[in-house]
Amino acid sequence: MKTKPFLLAAATTLFSPFISADTSKPNVILIMADDLGWGDTGFNGSPVIKTPHLDQMAAEGLQLDRFYSASSVCSPTRASVLSGRNPYRTGVPTANQGFLRPEELVLPEILKEQGYATGHFGKWHLGTLTHTEKDANRGKPGNTKDFNPPKLHGYDDAFVTESKIPTYDPMIYPASFSEGENKHLGWEYVKEGQESKPYGTFYWDIDGNKVNDNLKGDDSRVIMDRVLPFIDQSISEEKPFLSVVWFHTPHLPCVAGPRHQEMYKDHPIHLRNYAGCITAMDEQIGRLRKHLADKGIADNTMIWFCSDNGPESKERPDNGSAGHFRGRKRDLYEGGVRVPAVMVWPAKVKEARKITEPCITSDYLPTILDALDIKHPKPSYTLDGRSLMPIINNEDFKRDKEIGIMYSSRIVWHKNENKLVSYDGGKTYELYNLETDPSEKSDIAAHNPELVEQLKKDMIAWHDSVKSSFEGAEYGTKSLERLGKNWSSPLTAKAKKPKNKKTKKEKK
Repeated sequence: MKTKPFLLAAATTLFSPFISADTSKPNVILIMADDLGWGDTGFNGSPVIKTPHLDQMAAEGLQLDRFYSASSVCSPTRASVLSGRNPYRTGVPTANQGFLRPEELVLPEILKEQGYATGHFGKWHLGTLTHTEKDANRGKPGNTKDFNPPKLHGYDDAFVTESKIPTYDPMIYPASFSEGENKHLGWEYVKEGQESKPYGTFYWDIDGNKVNDNLKGDDSRVIMDRVLPFIDQSISEEKPFLSVVWFHTPHLPCVAGPRHQEMYKDHPIHLRNYAGCITAMDEQIGRLRKHLADKGIADNTMIWFCSDNGPESKERPDNGSAGHFRGRKRDLYEGGVRVPAVMVWPAKVKEARKITEPCITSDYLPTILDALDIKHPKPSYTLDGRSLMPIINNEDFKRDKEIGIMYSSRIVWHKNENKLVSYDGGKTYELYNLETDPSEKSDIAAHNPELVEQLKKDMIAWHDSVKSSFEGAEYGTKSLERLGKNWSSPLTAKAKKPKNKKTKKEKK
């Protein structure tokens, strides 16, 4: 199914009971921001950035206060959302490495079998979108090894880029920069008549065609202009829908348009751009919610929102905040992976609640399958997530699956209030109690050697299970051989000093 802008006929305003009333098949919208810090939303206390629509979601639904991205960088977290599995299992250990393997059974495939329309909008970053021309980071003539568009993973519709783009006028950047501007961090928006250059990352549709129309202005609006027709078409076809909306905001380079710049005019240029593009994204989320309400389907639509990791590094200290948490993007301390998160589903969640139990992006898939009362079609595939339906139903909930996160030479293991941390490939360990010390100021490992050893034992058993999946225990080695990459364990990787600077591989 391809979306096309169209005026809905009068008949499409008559909504199918199948969509609007059948709570066994809710519409599902998964929204993700890119590099948005825990402290960058109003509901988490930002003193500057205005996010009234996200704040309203938190005031109406579930505010997931201890919610984790499955990695401290982009692509792996995205793989976890669609698979319900730790990204190392799926062959996506970091950004611009690997791809979402075709053998993985992902959410759009499963829901499509249940009669859902499926669409993906915004960032993809789970493989390349062309092998016939230069595009973004890895797309180039002849590179079929990394070619892996959404069409191969159960999507009917798509409007996607391989990786990052500017958050305003996403196809261009200025031919020259003023003081304080550059191609990496961002710039004042390009004025009418000002010379510009092609940015080099393109939007593609579900059939692999480059999209050239309606690409000026705020990028979040450009994306939402494709999401709403997809929803309308799903309504007209009397189908429930899965819409995955992965905004580029506020990943660098941050650019805000004139109206949003004006809202933050008393701040430096980089903060004006950063805060402005976040508020612009928030407005599009509000636009989406109003559209659902106008169409009569808001009650039985679950909307999840989170970020893919913590805020970018400290090269611009006015760009992004992890609140009081330690660390930032690429860290496995809380600030690198504890992200802002909210969920609304009015048919099920009748009053606002703040959830303090640990949750993670890998929980999306098992939760949605539980909501539909269906079993995972591949029970031999190990899921790292667990269903959050008890939380949604306001029942007693105690997490019965520990949370492991890996990145480079770093690995952490969450069990209840305890968090085991290694930054040097498993040579040394730190231990924190996140109930009494959420900012991770006091390492208590030396005082709890038995607990450290037990957590290490559990973590290593999980790590070995992930390694087994990576190496093909569940579906063979075809994709592994296509990649030509071997398992790289955080427990044997050479430790790197945490500089919070991008490597060439991580630049997106």
